[in-house]
Formats: sequence, structure tokens, C-alpha cells
Amino acid sequence: MVHMDCVRKAHSCTTDPRKAAQEFHAMVSQPGMSLVIFFCSSEYHLDALAEEMKHLFGEVLVVGCTTAGEIGPAGFRDHSLAGASFAGSHFRVVAGQVDHLQQFEVDAGQAFAQSLLHKLMAEGAPADVDNSFALLLIDGLSLREEPVTRAFQTALGRLALLGGSAGDGMKFDKTQVYWDGQFCSDCAVLVLVVSRMPFRIFKTQHIVATEDRLVVTEADASCRVVKEINGLPASQEYARMLGIDASDLNPARFAAWPVVLTIGGTTYVRSIQKANADGSLTFFCAIENGLVLRVAKGVDLLQNLEQAFAEIRAEIGPPQLVLGYDCILRKLEITQSAARERIGEVLQENNTVGFHTYGEQFRGVHVNQTLVGIAFGANAVETSHV
Repeated sequence: MVHMDCVRKAHSCTTDPRKAAQEFHAMVSQPGMSLVIFFCSSEYHLDALAEEMKHLFGEVLVVGCTTAGEIGPAGFRDHSLAGASFAGSHFRVVAGQVDHLQQFEVDAGQAFAQSLLHKLMAEGAPADVDNSFALLLIDGLSLREEPVTRAFQTALGRLALLGGSAGDGMKFDKTQVYWDGQFCSDCAVLVLVVSRMPFRIFKTQHIVATEDRLVVTEADASCRVVKEINGLPASQEYARMLGIDASDLNPARFAAWPVVLTIGGTTYVRSIQKANADGSLTFFCAIENGLVLRVAKGVDLLQNLEQAFAEIRAEIGPPQLVLGYDCILRKLEITQSAARERIGEVLQENNTVGFHTYGEQFRGVHVNQTLVGIAFGANAVETSHV
């Protein structure tokens, strides 16, 4: 039996915050909502947006964050509001917030995640790896994604965790998460979901490693700054590997030539945010002394995306909704690509709603330059219950 109305997606492109919230509410509102999730531009007057969202949705659980660009039925957008609602008939949800991330302690984080899991179980929703997952939204400038993600995933065991780091366009000034009717920084929201709908968690990237090795010889992991590579100033050595001058480094170069780390045979992208005046490089994730990285290059992003969705469709059929968290560096590459329109069409054809991030979280690892997400099929699993 097909249940197409158990999730509803929306995308408002008006720049007035209250009108955007009203348009969004009109499109996603449905009886018995258990969760509403949204992604919005930081260009909105966020206090006004928060106030209107609280007024419209009342006691419904609503979570969201600011972005580096929004993805929805209207395609790739800036200064818009996109998201979806989930019906309580098919989704059982619990959620909570962790603030003061600068003082985050792993033990406390694990206890928080375990308490949410116990709450879900206590409400009569049997949670297991086949019917449950976790969503994370986190301040993208907190620099705390690694310990938070690891702690939560450890506590959740085999339940898959995925999420995105909030953005603020290309300003890198203030990123915020929405919880309990207001936007806040230095915080994270964890959402646990038991679903009657079939779903598939996925991660895709179009990055392949070259043979060029970079050994991190001096780094400040807490600040995500690499000072030296191969014993030389980091930006100078990285630029030399690319065959360019360090003065020519820019976001487009970083998007085209990230670096990768191999862990247990799996390749994880470690993307560069910016080159600094002192010759160091700031990354989107923590880099430690002694790590051996490889320069990487992009292959066909469109082909990789089409293949990822083909695999999803083969497993669960055409998705009625995909929540997608797509790296800001992929957005920069897509913007300059001749295939931009077709890439947007592929996302729209697969009912993708999401945002461009300052980082992605996938099964306990903080990653870069990937698209991570969860795709929901159209047919309810009648043998499970919520």
C-alpha cells in the first residue's frame, strides 16, 4: 500500500521571513505531524522567522538550521526556506539539544544519546538497525563535529547517524541551529526516528586519490589548522603539488583538489576551507600531526550522482523523499559545471530536500565534500509498527 502523504516537502523562495514561514507551513502542514525539519538562509531575519515558525507549528517538534544554500522542489537556491514534515502515523520521533559545545564532554554526550534512545524505547517504539536512524544538525563553526559525532554514534550502536553542519553562505561568521522556537549557536540537535517507511542511508563522493602524498608535519587539530606539510609551509607545499603558485589558491582550487585520508580501506575526504596569510591551511575538519594524506581529484559528479540514485531506486524504488546534506565545496563545483542544470534535475526527480553544509556526518565520522542522506521509499513496511 502506498502512503504518499506521510511526508510532505516544501520550498519557499520569498525573502520575507514571515511570509516564507507561512508558505512553508501551508505546504507541509498535515494532521498528526511528528517532526518538521527545515533548512534556511542565514540572510533571513532569524528572530522573525523563528517567531513565525513557533506561532504556526505550535507544539509540533520542529528542528532546522542555517545553510550555505538550500535544496528543494525549487532546485538549488540561496535565501530560501526548504524542508519537510513527517506524519506520526509512520514516524515515531524523539529529539534533544546539546548546548555549550565548547565544553562538550564525550561521556556526557554518550549519556545524552543513550537517554534519547531509552525514551524512544519507553514510548513503545522498538528501535533497531532496520527501522531506525538518527539525524544530527550542528553548529558548523563550533569545530566540535568530530567528538560530538563519535560520542553519539558510540552510544547509538548500530543505528546509523547522519547529519550536516550548519552554514551561513560563504561568510563563515555565525551558523545556527533551530530548537524549541529559537536559533542558537554552539549547539547541536539530535533526532532519533523509528520509521514504517523503507529507507536507505547513503554517502556518495566523486573524489579519487592520486599518488601524491602529503605528510602533516605540524598541525593544530583543535583549530583545524595545518601549518606544515612535508616539512614546508602548508599552503606552499599544497600549491606545489598542484603545480601552481600559493597566491593562486582559492575555494575553486580547494573544491577541485581536496585531500583524502584512508581509514580501514575506506577513503574520506578532508577539504580545505582557506589559505591563511601565515602560510597555513584551515580545513573543514580536524587534521592531526603525522597523518598521511593524498591529493585527490574529482571525477564526473553527475555520473556519480546518477549512479547513487540508481542504486537507491533499485533497493527501495523511487524515493518519495530524500533528505540530503551536500558539502559547500560540491556546491561551488556544481555552480561552475556545465552539467549544473542536469544535476539539479536529478535531485528534483528524486524528491531531494536538504542544504549545502560546512561538513557532513556519516556513521560516526565527520566528512567533507560528500553528499550524505537518507532516502525514503513509498511503500510502508506493514510488519513493523510505530
